[in-house]
Amino acid sequence: MWCDYFSETSIVAKVDEEVVGFVSGFVKPNSPNTLFIWQVAVAQSQRGKGIASRMVNQLLTRDVCQDVSFIETTITPSNDASQNLFKRIAKNLSAPLEVLECFSANQFPEEGHEDENLHKIGPIK
Repeated sequence: MWCDYFSETSIVAKVDEEVVGFVSGFVKPNSPNTLFIWQVAVAQSQRGKGIASRMVNQLLTRDVCQDVSFIETTITPSNDASQNLFKRIAKNLSAPLEVLECFSANQFPEEGHEDENLHKIGPIK
């Protein structure tokens, strides 16, 4: 279903025909200038090579993102890798990064879930 509905805002990275990463996202229906990044994953063997950043940058070049001036995602406080990724993306785009409270841990049904903070990059050019 995701590939049918959000294929224009999702991407897969391959190395030698092996899938080594993906980014899934969507343009927010109520904010068509915002690309929301839902998930980012890179194979452990490929981490630290800039693959995640390149996938996000590639998404931004697509026609569906021509009006995008903000990128958003939610990240838990303990997810240093994702926080660093979005800091790098903001730096590479010469855009500010704002971190805001979004979802508190008590809003999630499972025990032990962390807060999810909104990371907002933009405006981007």
